[in-house]
Formats: sequence, structure tokens, C-alpha cells
Amino acid sequence: MARKTLSDPADLIDGAHPARSVLRLLARRPARMTLALFAFAMKEIPLWFLPVITAAIIDIVATQGEVSAVLWWLTLAVVLLVQNYPNHILYTRNFMTVVRDTGADLRNGLAARLQSLSIGYHTRVSSSIVQTKVVRDVENVELMLQQVTHPLLSAIMVMVGAISMTAIAVPQFLPVYALAVPIAIGIRYGMRNRSKARNEVFRREVETLSARVGEMASLIPVTRAHGLEQTAVTRVNSGADGVRRAGLHLDMLNGHVASISWVAMQLLGVGCLVLAAIFSLTGILPITPGEVVLLSTYFTLLTGGLTALLMLIPVGARGLESVRSIAEVMQEPDLEQNEGKHAVDRVSGGIRLVRASHRYRDADRDALHEIDLDIVPGETVAFVGSSGSGKSTLLNLVLGFVRPTSGQVLLDGADVQTLDMRTARRFVSVVPQESVLFEGTIRENIAYGLPHADDDRIARALRDANAWEFVQALPQGWDTIAGERGARVSGGQRQRLAIARALVRDPRILLLDEATSALDPESEVLVKEALSRLMEGRTTLVVAHRLSTIRQADRIIVLEHGQIVEQGSHDVLLEANGRYAHLHFTQAGTAR
Repeated sequence: MARKTLSDPADLIDGAHPARSVLRLLARRPARMTLALFAFAMKEIPLWFLPVITAAIIDIVATQGEVSAVLWWLTLAVVLLVQNYPNHILYTRNFMTVVRDTGADLRNGLAARLQSLSIGYHTRVSSSIVQTKVVRDVENVELMLQQVTHPLLSAIMVMVGAISMTAIAVPQFLPVYALAVPIAIGIRYGMRNRSKARNEVFRREVETLSARVGEMASLIPVTRAHGLEQTAVTRVNSGADGVRRAGLHLDMLNGHVASISWVAMQLLGVGCLVLAAIFSLTGILPITPGEVVLLSTYFTLLTGGLTALLMLIPVGARGLESVRSIAEVMQEPDLEQNEGKHAVDRVSGGIRLVRASHRYRDADRDALHEIDLDIVPGETVAFVGSSGSGKSTLLNLVLGFVRPTSGQVLLDGADVQTLDMRTARRFVSVVPQESVLFEGTIRENIAYGLPHADDDRIARALRDANAWEFVQALPQGWDTIAGERGARVSGGQRQRLAIARALVRDPRILLLDEATSALDPESEVLVKEALSRLMEGRTTLVVAHRLSTIRQADRIIVLEHGQIVEQGSHDVLLEANGRYAHLHFTQAGTAR
């Protein structure tokens, strides 16, 4: 329950400031982070304190000191080393819990945001790219936190310990340490912009490849049917080559960073050792042999830590680029506006459009223009017209997927602009041309979103949808796995399962979008019977190209160029001898 009180990840992600976004995400769990940092500081004590013990023992040996003194330092070393284990486990448990929780929060936040974005956004963005953001980009953020945080904290601890102990032992040597930090920072910032640019190019190429692979997978039946296998492979090859080139450019940049960092830090380490030895031998500073080892060891630790951090620039850059990628979704403004609006607890099914228009982004004319239409509860209204006439846009207006750019859409007399359409859609069912089933059992597909639906209710829906017989004939009945996108059942069977899924919800409004256009005659008969039962007593909006399927509609609306040009019953429109009659006789193949 506590997790619900945390800030929404969408409020914390800022693509312009990815590093700050990561810190905000980690700060959402302050107790665990504080405990993790404390445990880390404790477990790292041996790293910066052991040089002190080494130097002390060397000086004891050099001055012919007591064995008991060596044993005392040994006892201290053992205690410091042994405590590393419990503190490391404590750090790992708390920090990795934060990392994994943050990854889960990001994925859940992305899923929630994607459900809030408009249908327009989802038509513009490939589902494969969305999948890449949810899976790969969040994984990159987790990897960055895992791989960068430990070296970063370790370098900070070593730096603080080395500087502190040097300030106590040989304070005159501190300016030498100061050289390492600006050199490391200079290397980091010198490569920052190039690293950012090349990581972005690489990410875009990966997203392009993901989209093409998704296309290839969905188009395999079409590709095989037309002998276009090589064309499909060539498209993927082109995307893969883009990833290869962008990845190689990124690898070369990372190679330069790694080599420059290593050489610079090693030169500083050697210089520190030689300088300490010279100071000791010449007497410029009163440095003992043990202190020469101490100074050299500390500087090696310091430069080693900075080198490790610089080596992790590629991981950090990739992770920050993934934060920017996630921000593209989290900060996308094209939302379906529902928050704070009136929740709908019942629907009668009355729909009215008052001079309703809609124009898509960047379009030069309205997809629907000043539509006036009044549909009473329980009425069946069919929409016909050529492609691009506005049929699907009208259904999307009724569903609230798109909002009118002018005019009003009323649901039971209430302007949909004032309603939370997510709650209104609980009373709506849609049967599309190509019904989609998910990878699960037949029963799970029928009861999708209705966890408390009982077996009798599901069985009744299957019978009314003319699906009971074929479902019972399946190897495990309704416990049979449908397969991805319903691949293990035929097109007609999928449509009947979609009708059962609609029936089990007992909707007040039903939208049928070319629900029988892709079926063979035998399947069409069964589906039509099922649809007749589904439509009884419900407000039904039907989009159809095959006019034979809508003869029994109470009213037929003919759309052209986003406007109503005719409306009436089948017989009335035939007598009018207008656009509908032309369409009818064209499909029937008879002369007027």
C-alpha cells in the first residue's frame, strides 16, 4: 500500500535533465537509500584505511619495532575486512531493491501513460518502438544504476578517505592529489556532447530496427504469399546495418575515452610514486618509507577509482539516453483528457452529435464536418461511404478516442467533453474487423477485465455467440490456449469469440466495425446470427462496406467527404435513387 503514496514517475522524468531525473527517482525511497549509503560507507572503510595499516607495519619493520604492534594492526585489519560482508549484503539488498522498484515503477508508469495517450499518438508511433522503450530503455536505466553507482560511491569514499588521511600524515602532498580530479573532469566533459549525440543516434537506429522487425513479423503471411521474402530481409538488413554503423561509431568514441582515461591516470600514478620517493630521498619532506607506500597507494586508489568512473561513461551515457527516450512518452502532451471529469455510472445509449467536426493534426480539411445526428437508445444505425468518408472518425468521436474540434458529442444528454470517457466505455463493446485475442486461454480472453465473471455467464455468452460448439471441441475446451493474436483459431471463430467477449459485458452501446467483411459465407452466417442476438435492445453503430449486412438497420447514414449526404432505411434510400442506391446496385452487379 505504501507504494501508492510515491510520486508519479511521469512527474519526475525530464528529458532535458536526465541525471536529475534519475536522482529524483532514487530519492522516492529515502529510508532505503540512506541505509544503503550508510552500509556502503562502512563496507568501504578497508579500501581507504588498509594503506594506513600497510604503512604502519612497514615503518614498524623499518624501525625494528615490536611484534605486538604488528599484531594489533593485524587485528584491526581483520575486523575491518570481516565487517565488509554483512554491510555489503545490507547495501546490496537495500540499493538493489530501490533499483528494481524504480525499474518496475518506470515500466508501470510507461504502461499507465501509454493508456492515457490519445489514439492519434498510437497511430503515429510504432508498437515495436513503444515496446523497446518499456523493455530495453528501462533495462538500460537499471544497468546504469547497477554498474555506475558502486564505482561512483567507491571513488567518493576513497577520495574522502585518501585526502583525509593524507591531510593527517603528509598535508604538504595534498596539491599533488588535486591534479587528478580536474583531469578526470576535463576528460568527462570533453567527451560529453559527442557521447550524447552518438548515443541518441544509436538509440534511434535501434528503434528503427525494432519497428522493421515488428513489421516483418506481422507481414509474414503477406510476404510469403507474394514471394517477397528477400524484400523483407533487405528492409531488416538496412535497419541492422544502421545499428551496426551507429554502434561502431559509438564504440570507437568509447575506446578513445577508455584509452585516454587509462593513460592519463596511470601517468599520474607513476608521477606520484616518483615524486614521493624524491621528496623522501632528498629530504624536501620528512616522508618515511611507509608514508611513500601510503601516498603511492592512495594515489593509485584515487586514480583507479576515477579511471573506473571514466570507463563507465558509455554505460552512463546509454542509461541517460534511455531516460530521454522514456521522457518522450512521459512528457508527450497528446493525452486523452479524462482526469478530473465526471465519472459515468450508467448509460442508456442515447447519442447525439450537434454540428460536430473533427480535423486531424496537419490536415487541410475536416475529416468530419458539422455532423448533426440524433440516435435514440436501442436504435441500430449503419454508416456507409467510400474510404476516407469519415466513418471510422465518427466511431472514434463516439468512443471519445478523438475529441470534436468544434460542435458537441452528447452521451445521454451530457457533453462527452465533461465526461471521463474511460468510465463511459465500461458500457460499450466494440467488435472490429480483425478481432485480437491475447496469449491466454479462451476463458481468459472472454472474461478479459472481468475477474469475477462466473462460468455460467461465460458459457451463456459463448452459446449466444455461436461459439460454444467449437470451443467444446477444442483439446482443453475453454482452457485451450488461444495463441498469440488468436493464431490457433480461425477468423470466423475469432469473430465469434469477440462477440462472446462483448456479450459477457452486457453493453448498452455496441460498435461494429466491418465485423463480417473478412469472413467466408459459412462463418458469416454464424457471425450474423450471433450479432443479431448481441444487438437486441442495444444502441448499435455499424460500419460496413458490404451493404448486404446492414439491410435490417433502423437507419442508414451515407457519408461522403466527412458530411452526411443521405439517411433513411434501406428501402427508402433505394427509392431515393441517390448515392446509396448507386453503391447498392454496384455491389449487387445489377443495373438500375
